[in-house]
Order: sequence, then structure tokens, then C-alpha cells
Amino acid sequence: MKKLELVFIPTPLIGHLTAAVHLANLLTTRHPPLSITILIIKLPFPTKSAPLIQSLCSSSASDRIRFITLPEQPIPDGTKRTLLIDPLIQSQKQNVATAVADLTSAPDGGPDSPTLAGFVVDMFCIPMVDVANQFGVPTFVFYTSSASFLALLFHLQELYDNEFNHDMDRLLNSATEFAVPCFRNPIPRKVISTMFIDREATEWTHALTRRYREANGFLINTFSELEPDAIHWFAEQRLPPVYAVGPIVNLKKNPQIGENGEEIMKWLDQQPPSSVVFLCFGTMGSFNESQTKEIAEALERTGVRFIWAIRQTPPESVLPEGFVDRTGGIGKVIGWAPQVEILKHPATGGFVSHCGWNSVLESLWNGVAVATWPMYAEQQVNAFEMVMELGVAVEVSLDYSMMVAEEEEKEAVLTAEKIEGAIRRLMERSDELKRALMVKGEESKKAMTESGSSFHALNRFIDAIMPNHSDVPLQHGLGSAVPLQHGHVMALLFPCTMVT
Repeated sequence: MKKLELVFIPTPLIGHLTAAVHLANLLTTRHPPLSITILIIKLPFPTKSAPLIQSLCSSSASDRIRFITLPEQPIPDGTKRTLLIDPLIQSQKQNVATAVADLTSAPDGGPDSPTLAGFVVDMFCIPMVDVANQFGVPTFVFYTSSASFLALLFHLQELYDNEFNHDMDRLLNSATEFAVPCFRNPIPRKVISTMFIDREATEWTHALTRRYREANGFLINTFSELEPDAIHWFAEQRLPPVYAVGPIVNLKKNPQIGENGEEIMKWLDQQPPSSVVFLCFGTMGSFNESQTKEIAEALERTGVRFIWAIRQTPPESVLPEGFVDRTGGIGKVIGWAPQVEILKHPATGGFVSHCGWNSVLESLWNGVAVATWPMYAEQQVNAFEMVMELGVAVEVSLDYSMMVAEEEEKEAVLTAEKIEGAIRRLMERSDELKRALMVKGEESKKAMTESGSSFHALNRFIDAIMPNHSDVPLQHGLGSAVPLQHGHVMALLFPCTMVT
């Protein structure tokens, strides 16, 4: 059978890259003739997640997955970190083209040269559709958030471009809540508006959404049973097809959790079942000292066993004096947390989370209830979906980052009383919450079995990338898979720079 090559281009953030590697492992396991090259784009500044990314790349389960780190490109001075991704991705187009041309060409252009079947690009890397078009292959977007959020983006972009004539303020002020396709409950304005405070960020978000229409399909990290209304809505739209292939979660024990991780797991082994609340807010989540002290006070009031991941170093620098000593018998304050292992452990009974989509799926898979504390990006919408739509979470807040006093430029602080109440509700777990968790947990596992919806969706995607497959709607009259020869490709891409 002819060898096929897919090129993955993930955003260089640990959650996005982790999901991309797990998807690549799924695909190469399912379809032996398929190999995948993951192109790594480096951020132009050091990050705490860099070692995690390196570890992830070196621990891939398949010998048919390889990683190529692209050369670093300069980013214009003065670029805001919040708007860094777009110039970073744009700057890498030529490097991507060069890497793809190299990897798809055998030295002699012989029969062992693989067929380039397409690009799978992260949700923020859609500008790479331009490079895929030059190679004449389809582009699929790997969407690492929910199908419902993607539908919301399409809905808002249509309103923004048409009814509200590119005036986002007028759009957001037109109602206190919005009826959105595939959400059964109207979404409060404050849940949506977090993403659209900055005008430049608003323009970038809508520009991405417009370009999504150029893709040949969406691989979404969700499953049909979790978001049936969203999956049905996409099927009725004139939009690229959706493949709900999740939940893509890490199911394997991490052999590199280190001494601190082992110590945490031993401590959990000594705790009663479902007795520990785990507080963790993602790789970029951290609080100011005032908020941290409110959380600490809430934990002391509840008396609940806990593991609390604090990003600040050392954690004691932001905690109330004596907190660690007073709670040493019932709690652990840590820096880095082996989240997957903690959520899997039978002693873990609740998860206070920022509601990143990977964390949502991991909690559902493991049957752990969530208290929602969204902090940035689309997390407010994820929290709303979990609490109001799915009933698998309790609310600490649905709109934390918007809780800023009208007249003051300072971050608001949730009180210890509010946090305490949410943790108590979380750990008491009402019968309704237990039932919803049990159903969604079972559905998430079934979706990945041979009879499951996500298993079949992944098979449909594999069918779509096979050469000469007629069901893939291609842009600009491009073919579905092309064997490449290096010289011809480079001349096509860079006609002014070819030297013969």
C-alpha cells in the first residue's frame, strides 16, 4: 500500500501540542501506511513549558511520528504577547514549505517517496492553508476546544461582518444575553465579552474564523454524545465537515513524573476514596497574592483534603503565614502537578479548574466533578457549557476575568465565602451531578471503542485523506494527495530564489 504522509503544525503551547501528539499516535496506530511529521514552532522567548514540550516530543509512542523543529524567525518589536501567535505563524510559512518539500522527496524521487496527503493545522495555525494550497493538498483544522465554541465563533463572525458592520461593541451591547445555535440556554453577555475587550484581538479572532471556511474539514477534540446539538448544527451548515474524534486524552502512566510526583501519588494512596479536592489552573494560570489568600482561607474553612498547584515560586511567598503548617495533615501545596495521574486516582473527588478544554475532557473521562474558575480565552464559554448545558460542574465563577470594578483598573477578588461554598457543593456531589458525570464518563469511553462514534469519525477522516478520495471538497481546484519531487516544489514555492 502506498505510504502517506501527513504534516501536523501545532501551536507551540503545551496543551495544543500534547493533544496533537496524542492525535498523531491515534492515527498511526489506526492506519499503518500513514506517517506523520510534526513541525515544532518555537516561541521567541523562554517558557516554563519548554522542558515539557521537549519531553513530550521524545516520548512519542510511534516510530512513524517524527518531529522537526523549525528555525526561529524574528518577530516585530513591540508585538504584544497576547497577539504574538499570528505574526509567529505567518513568519514560519517559508520554513514550513522548505521542511515539507524536503521530507516528502526521496533522494532519487523513487517509489519510496511518500505521498503528501495533507496538512493538519492547529486552530491558530490556519494561515498555513496557504502553504498547503501551494502543494496542492487539503488542510484540516485540529480544533482543540469544543464544537460548541467553534459554532459560537462562526455565529459571532457572521453577526459582526453583516448585521453589525464590524462594530463589536455595538454587537455586545445589543443584548444582555445571546441565543446561539447549539446552546440550549442563552449565553450571558459577560461570558462572551471577555474575548473581545481588545480591538486587535477581536479583529484577529474574526479573521481566523473567516479563514476556517477555507479548510477541508475540522478534527474536533470532542465526541458526538457530549455535544450532539453542535455536531448536528455543523451538519446543516455550508461549512467544512466535522470529525468529532475525541476525547483525545492521555491514558498512559507518565514515567517522568519525578520524585515530587511520586510523593504526591503516595500521599493520595493514603487518602479515602473521593475525599481530595485538586486545585489546578493550567500552565498559564496564576493569581495575585490577595486572591491566593482567599483560596487558602476557603480551604481551611472547609477542612477538606486538598492538593493545590501554585505556579508562583516559592508558593509560600503568596500564602498566609503558617498556612502550610496548619494544613500539613490534610493538604499538599505543590508547584508542578501531574494532572492526569491525580485525576485518575480514586482518592480524587473534585477538581477546581480553569476549564481549559483538555482539563474538561480529562475530568469527564475520569468521572471527577469540576468547580469552574475560568481565567482567559474561551474558558468562560467552556465553564458555561459544563454548568448550564451539561450539568457536570458547579460554579465558582463563570466570568472571573471580567469581574473588574467598573471604575477601577484592578483585578477583582473572589471571596473566601464564595470559594468555600463552591468547594462544599463540589465535594458533596448532588445526585444529579453524580448521574450526569456517570453518563458522560461512560459515553466518553464508549466513543473511543470500535463501535463508538469517535472511532468511526476517525476512520472517515482517514478515508478522506486517501489519494483520489472524492468526498473531500478541495479549495481552488487542488488535488487531494500528490507525490512530490523536491526541485519542482521549490520552484513552485520560491520562483525568485531558485538557483539551478
